[in-house]
Amino acid sequence: MYGWEVNVLFTTAEPTLAALKTACGLARGLGAQVRFITTLAVPYPLPLSSPPVPVGFTEGQIRRLASGCSASTRVELYLCRDLRETLSGLLKPGSLVVMGVRQRWWGSREQRMAQWLRKNGHDVVLAAPEKKGGVRTRIRDLLQFRSPNPSC
Repeated sequence: MYGWEVNVLFTTAEPTLAALKTACGLARGLGAQVRFITTLAVPYPLPLSSPPVPVGFTEGQIRRLASGCSASTRVELYLCRDLRETLSGLLKPGSLVVMGVRQRWWGSREQRMAQWLRKNGHDVVLAAPEKKGGVRTRIRDLLQFRSPNPSC
Protein backbone atom coordinates (compact mmCIF):
# COMPACT_ATOMS: atom_id res chain seq x y z
CA MET A 1 0.00 0.00 0.00
CA TYR A 2 1.23 3.46 -0.88
CA GLY A 3 1.19 6.34 1.55
CA TRP A 4 1.46 9.07 -1.05
CA GLU A 5 -0.67 9.73 -4.12
CA VAL A 6 -0.01 11.88 -7.13
CA ASN A 7 -3.40 12.74 -8.62
CA VAL A 8 -3.66 13.36 -12.35
CA LEU A 9 -6.80 15.03 -13.66
CA PHE A 10 -7.78 14.29 -17.24
CA THR A 11 -8.19 17.50 -19.25
CA THR A 12 -7.66 16.70 -22.92
CA ALA A 13 -5.60 13.89 -24.44
CA GLU A 14 -2.36 15.64 -25.38
CA PRO A 15 -1.91 17.74 -22.22
CA THR A 16 -2.97 14.77 -20.06
CA LEU A 17 -0.21 12.65 -21.58
CA ALA A 18 2.29 15.34 -20.50
CA ALA A 19 0.70 15.38 -17.03
CA LEU A 20 0.99 11.60 -16.72
CA LYS A 21 4.66 11.71 -17.72
CA THR A 22 5.29 14.38 -15.06
CA ALA A 23 3.25 12.51 -12.43
CA CYS A 24 5.09 9.24 -13.08
CA GLY A 25 8.42 10.96 -12.47
CA LEU A 26 7.09 12.53 -9.26
CA ALA A 27 5.57 9.26 -8.08
CA ARG A 28 8.80 7.32 -8.59
CA GLY A 29 10.74 9.98 -6.69
CA LEU A 30 8.24 10.00 -3.80
CA GLY A 31 7.54 6.28 -3.75
CA ALA A 32 3.92 7.14 -4.49
CA GLN A 33 1.09 5.78 -6.58
CA VAL A 34 -0.43 7.68 -9.52
CA ARG A 35 -4.18 8.15 -9.27
CA PHE A 36 -5.51 8.99 -12.74
CA ILE A 37 -8.91 10.66 -12.30
CA THR A 38 -11.23 11.14 -15.24
CA THR A 39 -14.59 12.79 -14.88
CA LEU A 40 -17.28 12.52 -17.51
CA ALA A 41 -19.85 15.30 -17.30
CA VAL A 42 -23.39 14.15 -18.00
CA PRO A 43 -25.80 16.93 -19.03
CA TYR A 44 -29.00 17.23 -16.98
CA PRO A 45 -31.43 16.06 -19.68
CA LEU A 46 -29.71 12.64 -19.60
CA PRO A 47 -29.81 10.20 -16.69
CA LEU A 48 -26.51 10.18 -14.78
CA SER A 49 -26.00 6.55 -15.80
CA SER A 50 -26.18 7.46 -19.54
CA PRO A 51 -23.33 9.79 -20.53
CA PRO A 52 -23.22 11.15 -24.09
CA VAL A 53 -20.03 9.13 -24.80
CA PRO A 54 -20.17 5.40 -23.91
CA VAL A 55 -18.27 4.60 -20.71
CA GLY A 56 -16.49 1.65 -22.32
CA PHE A 57 -15.05 3.87 -25.04
CA THR A 58 -13.81 6.43 -22.51
CA GLU A 59 -12.32 3.71 -20.30
CA GLY A 60 -10.39 2.29 -23.23
CA GLN A 61 -8.97 5.69 -24.12
CA ILE A 62 -7.83 6.53 -20.59
CA ARG A 63 -6.36 3.07 -20.00
CA ARG A 64 -4.27 3.44 -23.17
CA LEU A 65 -3.07 6.83 -21.94
CA ALA A 66 -2.21 5.44 -18.50
CA SER A 67 -0.41 2.39 -19.90
CA GLY A 68 2.70 4.47 -20.62
CA CYS A 69 3.22 5.36 -16.96
CA SER A 70 6.12 3.51 -15.35
CA ALA A 71 4.81 4.04 -11.79
CA SER A 72 1.97 2.10 -10.16
CA THR A 73 -1.20 3.68 -11.59
CA ARG A 74 -4.84 3.47 -10.53
CA VAL A 75 -7.37 4.61 -13.14
CA GLU A 76 -10.69 6.01 -11.91
CA LEU A 77 -13.65 7.19 -14.00
CA TYR A 78 -16.50 9.17 -12.48
CA LEU A 79 -19.80 10.23 -14.03
CA CYS A 80 -20.85 13.58 -12.62
CA ARG A 81 -22.91 16.71 -13.12
CA ASP A 82 -20.53 19.17 -11.48
CA LEU A 83 -16.75 18.68 -11.76
CA ARG A 84 -15.81 20.87 -8.81
CA GLU A 85 -18.31 19.24 -6.49
CA THR A 86 -17.05 15.79 -7.54
CA LEU A 87 -13.39 16.74 -7.03
CA SER A 88 -14.20 18.20 -3.60
CA GLY A 89 -15.39 14.77 -2.54
CA LEU A 90 -12.56 12.82 -4.22
CA LEU A 91 -9.42 14.72 -3.25
CA LYS A 92 -8.00 14.53 0.25
CA PRO A 93 -7.04 17.87 1.83
CA GLY A 94 -3.61 19.01 0.63
CA SER A 95 -3.54 16.60 -2.34
CA LEU A 96 -0.83 16.82 -4.97
CA VAL A 97 -2.57 17.30 -8.33
CA VAL A 98 -0.92 17.27 -11.76
CA MET A 99 -2.87 18.74 -14.65
CA GLY A 100 -2.08 19.01 -18.32
CA VAL A 101 -2.55 22.43 -19.88
CA ARG A 102 -2.42 23.78 -23.37
CA GLN A 103 0.17 26.49 -23.88
CA ARG A 104 -1.69 29.75 -24.38
CA TRP A 105 -1.01 33.32 -23.51
CA TRP A 106 -4.59 33.77 -22.23
CA GLY A 107 -6.22 31.87 -19.37
CA SER A 108 -7.65 28.45 -20.10
CA ARG A 109 -10.27 26.28 -18.44
CA GLU A 110 -7.45 24.17 -16.99
CA GLN A 111 -5.68 27.20 -15.51
CA ARG A 112 -8.94 28.32 -13.87
CA MET A 113 -9.37 24.82 -12.43
CA ALA A 114 -5.79 24.93 -11.10
CA GLN A 115 -6.54 28.25 -9.39
CA TRP A 116 -9.66 26.77 -7.81
CA LEU A 117 -7.74 23.70 -6.61
CA ARG A 118 -5.01 25.89 -5.07
CA LYS A 119 -7.64 28.06 -3.40
CA ASN A 120 -9.05 24.88 -1.86
CA GLY A 121 -5.70 23.88 -0.35
CA HIS A 122 -4.26 21.50 -2.96
CA ASP A 123 -0.78 21.60 -4.46
CA VAL A 124 -1.01 21.84 -8.25
CA VAL A 125 1.63 21.10 -10.87
CA LEU A 126 0.86 22.14 -14.45
CA ALA A 127 2.38 20.17 -17.31
CA ALA A 128 2.32 21.21 -20.97
CA PRO A 129 3.01 18.99 -23.98
CA GLU A 130 6.32 19.35 -25.79
CA LYS A 131 6.07 21.74 -28.70
CA LYS A 132 7.89 19.65 -31.27
CA GLY A 133 6.59 16.30 -32.45
CA GLY A 134 7.26 13.89 -29.60
CA VAL A 135 4.00 14.04 -27.66
CA ARG A 136 1.75 14.64 -30.67
CA THR A 137 3.08 11.58 -32.45
CA ARG A 138 2.89 9.42 -29.33
CA ILE A 139 -0.66 10.54 -28.54
CA ARG A 140 -1.86 9.46 -31.99
CA ASP A 141 -0.16 6.09 -31.59
CA LEU A 142 -1.60 5.55 -28.10
CA LEU A 143 -5.16 6.62 -28.63
CA GLN A 144 -5.82 5.93 -32.30
CA PHE A 145 -8.96 8.00 -32.07
CA ARG A 146 -11.99 6.14 -33.33
CA SER A 147 -15.61 7.02 -33.17
CA PRO A 148 -17.46 5.29 -30.33
CA ASN A 149 -20.19 4.59 -32.88
CA PRO A 150 -18.95 2.00 -35.42
CA SER A 151 -21.36 3.29 -38.07
CA CYS A 152 -19.55 6.67 -38.24
